[in-house]
Amino acid sequence: MTARARVLLWHRAPAGDPGAVERAYEQISRHLSGTPGLLGNELLRSADDAGSLVVMSEWESLAAFRAWEETTQHRPSTSPLRPYQDRARERFFEVYEVVAAFVEAPT
Repeated sequence: MTARARVLLWHRAPAGDPGAVERAYEQISRHLSGTPGLLGNELLRSADDAGSLVVMSEWESLAAFRAWEETTQHRPSTSPLRPYQDRARERFFEVYEVVAAFVEAPT
């Protein structure tokens, strides 16, 4: 079985427009709908720093993500979020493979 992959991208909302990251995220999500291998994504806001946000996307596999990343659509489709990347972080972009998971069964 192929391991799923999760991609994390850290962003910083501009002080003068705190909704900018959310708008760009929604635009990109609509554009990426139906992308082969993409299982979904979420926009997460820090509970301690309202200006810090993370986009987490889940992919069928690392190979599926890498295949999409190499397409000509990758850079143009994600460009609305690029100005908000948190470049103050040492790594604003990380890719992880799922090696183990636990899901609580509904009661």
